[in-house]
Amino acid sequence: MSSSIPLRHLRHLSTATSKTPTSSSSVSISQAKAKLRTEYDPDKAVEIYSSVSKNYSSPTSSRYAQDLTVRRLAKSRRFSDIESFIESHKRDPKIVQEPFLSTLIRSYGVAGMLDHAINTFDQMEQLGTPRSAISFNSLLNACIQSRQYDKVPHLFDEIPKKYPSVSPDKVSYGILIKSYCESGNPEKGIEVLREMERKGVEATAITFTTILNALYKKGNKEEGDKLWSEMMKNGCELDVASYNVRIMSVVDAEPEKVKELIEEMSTMGLKPDTISYNYLMTCYCKNGMLDEAKKVYEGLGANGCTPNAATFRTLIFHLCLKGLHEQGYKVFKESVRVHKIPEFNTLKHLATGLVQNDKIKDAKGLIRTVKKTFPPNFLNAWQKLEEELGLVSGNAAAGEAQQAKEATG
Repeated sequence: MSSSIPLRHLRHLSTATSKTPTSSSSVSISQAKAKLRTEYDPDKAVEIYSSVSKNYSSPTSSRYAQDLTVRRLAKSRRFSDIESFIESHKRDPKIVQEPFLSTLIRSYGVAGMLDHAINTFDQMEQLGTPRSAISFNSLLNACIQSRQYDKVPHLFDEIPKKYPSVSPDKVSYGILIKSYCESGNPEKGIEVLREMERKGVEATAITFTTILNALYKKGNKEEGDKLWSEMMKNGCELDVASYNVRIMSVVDAEPEKVKELIEEMSTMGLKPDTISYNYLMTCYCKNGMLDEAKKVYEGLGANGCTPNAATFRTLIFHLCLKGLHEQGYKVFKESVRVHKIPEFNTLKHLATGLVQNDKIKDAKGLIRTVKKTFPPNFLNAWQKLEEELGLVSGNAAAGEAQQAKEATG
C-alpha cells in the first residue's frame, strides 16, 4: 500500500469542478457510494471518490462519500493525506459557498483533526465565504465527531463573541446538549433545555431524544420517564427514534412491554423500523424465547424492514449461546448475502463453536469470507484466531502473517 495519495487524484479533485460535467460516467454517484461502503483500501477509496466528485450537484450529495473517504484514510492513520485531500477542495470555485466549506469542516471532524477544522472556520474571510450558523454548527459537530465534547461549550460561548455574524440556532443548542449527554452529563443538557425554553428557542424531538437516551443509558430511568411524560404533555412531535429510545429502556423487561410500545408507535401513525424489531428480538432472547426471536427475524420483510448488522449480531450470538452453531452459520451466510456482516467478536464466537462441533469446513469458509470483506487492520486478528483454532498449516500461517503485516503497513 502506498504511503500517500497519488498526485493524479489530488489534481483531479482540485480541477474537477472547473470542468463541464459530462452527461455520463462509467460510475454513477449512487454506485460510487455503494462501492465506498465496502472498499477499505484508502487509495482505492480516493480513486472512487475522485472519479465522480465533479458530478456532485450539491454539498449534501457529496458529504457522505467525502466522509467515507476520509474515514478510510483515518483508519490507516494517514493524516497528512487527509489534509492534502481536504485542502485540495479549497481550490474549488464552490469554496465561496458556505455549505460547501462546511463539509470540509465536518470531514476534518470525522478524521479527529479538530484543530484543522477550527483553522478552516477561521479562514472563511480569506476564502471569501460568508459565515453563519451553518458553518458554526458544522464546527460544533466536528467537536462531536472528534469526541472532544468539552470543546463544544467553549466554542458555543466564544465564537458568537468573536464573529458577530454567527448566532446560535436550535441546531446549535441541540449540539451543545449532545456534547453534555455524550460526556455523561444529561442533567446539564436539561439545564440547557430550560434555557432554550426561557429564550423561546424551539427544542426539536431530536434534542429531547438525545437527553432521553443519555438518561436511560446512565440508568436514570425515573428522570427519563419524567422527560418522556413531558414530551407527551407538551405535544412534542415524537418520531421513530424517540420511541426506539423508549423501547431500549424496557428491553430488559417482559417482551409484552416492548410489543406494547411497538403497537403504540403504530397507533401514533409511526412505522416501527429494524431497530424497533431488533429490540424486540433482544428482549425475547434475554427471556430465553429464542423461537420467538427467530420469528421476529423471519417476519422483518413482511413488516417492511430489512435486517441490519445488529440484527444478525443479536441472533447469531444467542444461537451460539444455545449451542446452535449450525443455525448460526446459516444466519451468517444470509448476512454475507445482504452485506450486513456482524463484528469480529460475534463471528469469533461462531467460528470457535463450529470448530468445537467438528464443522471445520464451515469454520474455514466463515474466516475465508470475512477476510475478504473486513478492513485490512483486522487481518492480524483473524490470522491469530485461525492459528488458535488450528485451521492453518505452519507454512500457510507464515504466509498469511506476512500478508497481514503488509496490508496493515
